[in-house]
Amino acid sequence: MTRGVSTIASPTKPDSNSILPLLMPLGIIGVVLMMVMPVPPFLLDMLLAISLTISVSVFLIALFVEKPLDFSAFPTVVLVATLLRLALNVTTTRLILLHGNEGSGSAGHVVETFGRFVVGGNVVIGLVVFIILVVINFMVITKGAGRIAEVAARFTLDAMPGKQMAIDAELSSGMITQDVARRRRKEVEREADFFGAMDGASKFVAGDAVAGIIITVVNLVGGLIRGVVAGMDVAQAGETFSILSVGDALVSQIPALLVSTAAGMFVTRTATGQEIGSALREQMFGTPKAIGLTAIVIACFMLIPGMPVTPFLLISGSLGYYAYNHWNDVRHSADDTSGTGMGPGAAGSSVPGGPTASAGSATAEDIEKELPLDVLALEVGYELIPAVDAGMGGTLLDRIANLRKQFALDFGIILPPVRIRDNLMMTSNSYRFLLLGTEVARVQLIPGRLLAMTNPTSPPDMDIDGEETRDPVFNAPARWIKPSDRDLAEALGYTVVDHATVIATHMGETAKHLADQLLGRAELQHLFEVFSRTNPKIVDDIIPTMLPMGDVQKILRNLLREGVSIRDLRTILEALAEVSSATKDPEQLTEMVRARLSRQLTAAARGEESFIHAIVLSATVEDTFRRSLRDIASGTGGALDPEEVRRIGASFEACVQRVREQGKTPVLVTSPELRRYVRAFAERRSPQVSVISYREIDGQTQIRPIETVTNQAA
Repeated sequence: MTRGVSTIASPTKPDSNSILPLLMPLGIIGVVLMMVMPVPPFLLDMLLAISLTISVSVFLIALFVEKPLDFSAFPTVVLVATLLRLALNVTTTRLILLHGNEGSGSAGHVVETFGRFVVGGNVVIGLVVFIILVVINFMVITKGAGRIAEVAARFTLDAMPGKQMAIDAELSSGMITQDVARRRRKEVEREADFFGAMDGASKFVAGDAVAGIIITVVNLVGGLIRGVVAGMDVAQAGETFSILSVGDALVSQIPALLVSTAAGMFVTRTATGQEIGSALREQMFGTPKAIGLTAIVIACFMLIPGMPVTPFLLISGSLGYYAYNHWNDVRHSADDTSGTGMGPGAAGSSVPGGPTASAGSATAEDIEKELPLDVLALEVGYELIPAVDAGMGGTLLDRIANLRKQFALDFGIILPPVRIRDNLMMTSNSYRFLLLGTEVARVQLIPGRLLAMTNPTSPPDMDIDGEETRDPVFNAPARWIKPSDRDLAEALGYTVVDHATVIATHMGETAKHLADQLLGRAELQHLFEVFSRTNPKIVDDIIPTMLPMGDVQKILRNLLREGVSIRDLRTILEALAEVSSATKDPEQLTEMVRARLSRQLTAAARGEESFIHAIVLSATVEDTFRRSLRDIASGTGGALDPEEVRRIGASFEACVQRVREQGKTPVLVTSPELRRYVRAFAERRSPQVSVISYREIDGQTQIRPIETVTNQAA
């Protein structure tokens, strides 16, 4: 899917099939009008045929669909079909009571045929058949389908949070893409809506069965009274109106039975996940031993005196023949597999127990699938798999999902899906991070141990047994301890974490350092797409009229490289819109944007306090940097003296170390015209130190210098 900066809606042109969406609402209105308007018998025959057609087609669709969501409109179809049958019942009742005395064809030929031919013209048999159909429909099929739909709806709603979390976990681990996750979430929501609607649709079918009984009684009693009043004798009126009433009852009850049966198939389909014919063939007739034993048992019924031999002989013979042939197919298939050496555990198989491909079977499409690189990947040794696999109690997937959310809040960009895989070529207890296929970090952990870290500013009162090491994330002193010593370590003041926490924290810090490299063109387009939903005009005004996309990407990368969040895109883009007319240089534009983000930069520098503990440059050091910049601008040199660079660098590192020992965050404050130059100097020695200018500090915040960088020898 291509993500655009903005979307301009264009008027849709009506196509040749634009009349079709109007047929459904017009048809429903016509069905409702049938209840109050007279319908001629020939039109009634057509409508009854349509009702039968709908019920048969719905029943057959229920047989062939593989998943209920393949026919998600089924609850609506049930409602429309039920409404149509009730409207036809009202119409036939009107014709029976108005013109029943004129003969059995007064309500159309379909009703007359069901009343005479289907039940042989016997009213008693017709009534009995109708009552049996109603009992089957109402008491058995409809009630069972309604109960299953009710339970399925409740279970589906209860399972929604777990399904959503599973989708998020797969997305965060890189197993699926954003589009696949979005589609799966939509399917989960549709599934819940479908079973909720099916629960209600079963009530329509049940109500239809009750209405059929009432309408039939009304037709019988009302018709008998109407015939006597019209001058017919009681016997003639009873015969005529009974045939019409029974015909009407059967012609409406048979479609109702088909639709309710289809509803039952739909709500029970989730257990098979395939069409019913395939399910029966694979599950009922897929076990030759069971089929063969069934044939033997059925054949034993022929030995009972008085039992007919022919039907049992045909059935047992057919089942036995099928079981014999199927058993031979399975045996020959097993022999072929074992004879080729390609079965489970064969040499050369890429996956234990899996299929083996020949050397030349790789197609161009298979090779092309391996070409794209994952933006961010995690590879683990086999001893660290329990920390990753949720089935083994691993919590890393959940931690990565939370990490991606927090990363978006902190930096304003979405951390790409992390592809996690095992690597048998690595040390079994190690893991590594890869950025676009290149390793950026590798760490070894000790399986079965926990990492107990110390706080450099407040070390524990006493040491604890364990192997000494360094925290792989912050390089703080730590120990690998036994899980049984966790409570003791925490009581002594250690911070104890498991492998999943170490990997997730390390991933978060690595992503922070690589944030600028994670913002590619596709990720930037996605950010603009999200931002344009609420602020569409800003993006359109800037790109590409004022600045090309590449320059905006470079400016945002410059901010991320120094740990500045770009979540406030509104301020950043408005600043670019105002200052881009003065210069097109991305570096200068970055400095101007930083000045507009003064509140954000000041809040990050001062932390919880109301002032900034600052490291400042001495006057001589500032003069040194200014002189170097002037020489660079004039083309007469500009390189600093190596010995002076060494002294300034040593002083700077010592200042940073002393500030950290005091438990404060080091922040270097300098003049606006020197900030970019000083940042490049400091980045090589302490890349985590923020370098801000006086222009980037809001007026309400005080600066308290606590260290000064000099060029004097220590």
